[in-house]
Formats: sequence, C-alpha cells, structure tokens
Amino acid sequence: MSREAGAPGQETTAAQPWNPRLALLVAATFFMEFLDGTVLTTAIPSIAVDFGVPAAGVNITMTAYLMTVAMGIPLSGWLAERLGARRVFCLAIAVFTVASLLCAASQDLTMLTLSRVLQGFGGAMMVPVGTLVVLRGTPKSELLRATAYLVWPGLLAPVLAPLVGGALTTYLSWHWIFLINLPLGAAAFLAALRLVPAVPGDRHRRLDWAGLALTTAGVGALVVGLELASGHPEGPWTWLSIATGVLALAAAAVWMRRAANPLFDLTVFATRTFRATNTGGFIYRLTISAVPFLLPLMFQEGFGWSPLHAGIMVAAVFIGNIGIKPATTPLIRRFGFKPVLVFASLASAMTFALCALLTPETPEPLIFALLVCSGALRSIGFSAYASVQYADIVPGQLTSANAVSAALVQLATGAGIAVGALLLRVFDSAAVLASGLGGVLGASTGDGGVAAYRGAFLSIAVLMLLSTVDSLMLHRNAGAEVSRPGPAPAAEPPRRRPA
Repeated sequence: MSREAGAPGQETTAAQPWNPRLALLVAATFFMEFLDGTVLTTAIPSIAVDFGVPAAGVNITMTAYLMTVAMGIPLSGWLAERLGARRVFCLAIAVFTVASLLCAASQDLTMLTLSRVLQGFGGAMMVPVGTLVVLRGTPKSELLRATAYLVWPGLLAPVLAPLVGGALTTYLSWHWIFLINLPLGAAAFLAALRLVPAVPGDRHRRLDWAGLALTTAGVGALVVGLELASGHPEGPWTWLSIATGVLALAAAAVWMRRAANPLFDLTVFATRTFRATNTGGFIYRLTISAVPFLLPLMFQEGFGWSPLHAGIMVAAVFIGNIGIKPATTPLIRRFGFKPVLVFASLASAMTFALCALLTPETPEPLIFALLVCSGALRSIGFSAYASVQYADIVPGQLTSANAVSAALVQLATGAGIAVGALLLRVFDSAAVLASGLGGVLGASTGDGGVAAYRGAFLSIAVLMLLSTVDSLMLHRNAGAEVSRPGPAPAAEPPRRRPA
C-alpha cells in the first residue's frame, strides 16, 4: 500500500504543515454531500407535481443517491491510492457539481434519478478522499483540531436539511436545492486546486476486483434493505436484501483476509481504538440517527403539533450541537477519550429515556432544554469517536481504515432510521393490541397516541447502553497520544492480527 507524507503518526514536513483552511474546505464539501442526502425530502410533493408522478415514486431519487454513495466508497480508497488523493478529490467536486446542474435541469423522474446516481458517485469520492487528504497532512498532536472541522457537517446537515429544503422549495423552487451547489462547487474546486497538496499516486497498485465486487454488492444490498425496512419492514424483499448484504460482506471479509493485494487491510480491526469506533461507535451512530427520525413524528402524530412547530422544537438539537462544539476538544484533552465516551453514551441514554416520558402536557421550555442537552451530548460523542478511531492507526493502514469507517458510517445512519421505523411499528402494534384488550376488559389505555414512541425511545436508550459497555472496556489511556500530546501515559499498544 502506498504511503503519502504527513499521515497521522508522522509529523508533517515544512512543505505540508497542518492547514486549517484545507480542513474547512473538506468540511464544506462534506456539508454539501450530507445535505443533499436528505434535503430533497421536503421537496418531494413539488417534484411529484412537476413530473406528474405519485409522491411516493419520487423516493427513488433519495434511495438511488444514498445507495450510490455507500457503494462508491470502497472504490474511492483505491482510486486515491492509484491516481493521487488531490486528483480524485478535485474530480469528485467536479462530478458532484455537474451532476447538481443535471438534477436541476431534469425534465422527468428518470433523468433526475440518473443525475442523482451521478451526484452520489461524486459524493462517494468526496467524503472518504477528503478525509484522507486532511488526515495525511495532520500530525497526531493536531488530530483533535482536524476532526473538529470534519465532524460538524454530519451533525448539522440532518437538522438543517428540512429547513433549507423547505425554504428553497417554498420561496423559489425545488430546482434551487441543486442550483445552490453550483457556485459552492465551483469555489470548492478552485480552492482544492490551491490547497490540496499534489502527491503522486501508485500507478502500479492493482485493484482487488473480487473484493470490490463483494463489498459493493454487500453494501448496496444492505442499504436497499435498510431503506425498505424503514418503510415496509414486513416485506420479504426487506430481509432477503439485508441477508444478502450480510452474506456478501462476510464473503468479502474472508476473501480479503486471504488475498495477496486486498481491497482493504482488515487488520485495522486489531487496533482497539479503531474497533471501538466501529462496534460501540456503530451502535452510538445508529441510535443517534434514530432520534431526528422519531422526534418530528412524535411531535406531529403524538402531540398534534404542526410541522413548523415540530421543526422549531427539533432545532434545539442543532443549538446543542453548536453550543457545545468549542468545549468538545478541551473536554477530551482534560479527561481523555474513555471517560468522555462513557459519559456521552450513558448521558445520551438518559436523555432518550426522558424523551420517552414526554407528553403533550410537558412544558415546552422543558422539552427544548432536554433536546439542547441531547444535541450537546451528540456533538461530544461524535467528536470523540471521530478522533479516537485514527489515534493508533499506522500510516500504511490509513486508507483502508478511512474507507471502512466511511462505509460503516453510511450503514449506521441508514440502520438508525430503519430501526426507528421498525420499533414504531412493533410498539404501535402492541399499543393497538393493548387497546383492544382494554376495550374487552373495560379498562382505559390512556396515552395511546404516544405509547409507540415511548417504547421506541426506551428501546434506543437500552441500545445506547451497549455502546457504554464497549467504551468501558477501553484501556484507560486509549488514544492518549492524540488527546494529550506530549508527555502522557503510554497507551495500550495495539495488537495486530496476522494478515
């Protein structure tokens, strides 16, 4: 595996110092990609009217985008190694921007869907390759600062997407959801040419075709299955798709552990801090991703609020994200990764349990304060996981670790929404059954409107505790070279599995 100068664990040279402007540029491109993954939701009715199709049919444009992003990530790591990260990152921005123009110019649903596929391919290269560009120019002593830039798009985009999409669709048209990317993409492309260091790729690096095929098929099948699970979990195709994805990824893992030149170096999972981010951290992201899905539905269906009223209340999560952001790095430096991760997950589980106790009669200032706290804890946990996962990764494993992590983040996000939808269906059915029994027995069932949401929030609180247990098993000085640069207690040495 080729290595470029400046990876974490290597101090950067004078030619490639730590560059906050580069991290900010990459974060801006991430924001575009993350925003476009969900912003179209509010525009679906308008697009359906313009194209003369049912609103449900427009969902394929979102599914196609998310699936292409997830399936393109495995290839992006190899492209960065073969062609050079700078070239691939600039190409990704160009593809994403041109595809945005094609989306805005679409005259029917087919053209829009194909344009979204192209846009998703650009996004698939932007996210992992952009991260790679930043990490390779960042010494470990600055890794916390670098990841602080890279985390905020994933925190803000899901919260801002309904507001941005709704405003553009209401006051302009749905086309502007894509047109706004044109000046942003052009500026990002020019900035990338200037800021991203040019490091030649490895022209002799061969592609693991079998590993790519199995990984891409597995990720794609899982994304499709999770999308189906969020809407029709009882359908046979849902579980068939999920099972196919799991089997394909298992086959890919077996193949890559034996291949001479595997697509990914899976020995990265022998590094405890990286494994924590993709085991307990996967559960953390899954549960966190379920909350923005459950809250608006509970406020509208359970409390009877208007969409605007619900949106304003959910914005409290955004306030918590932003408000705590300046303190996340000092907190990690002061206490270390393990205590921060344990606190963030345990306290988040408590906020989910408290959300289960909310009723339409709960004072709104109290609900707002609870969601601000939940958003703050979300920001702390995301920042800690994003930083610790690369703390003990050696330079030669960085590309594999980055691509694997990016794919798992996509899957965790999709799984969170699917699990939230599945829990609602399960507890809604239970509430209906309880209501029927109550009618037969002459008993009152009380708050049937929020009963399903109560069960869903309690369930994800329990799931979050699994993340807490995983964090408790970390070494007390895990990631100390990153959280406390300079003289610090020795971290637990990473154990390597034989290739």
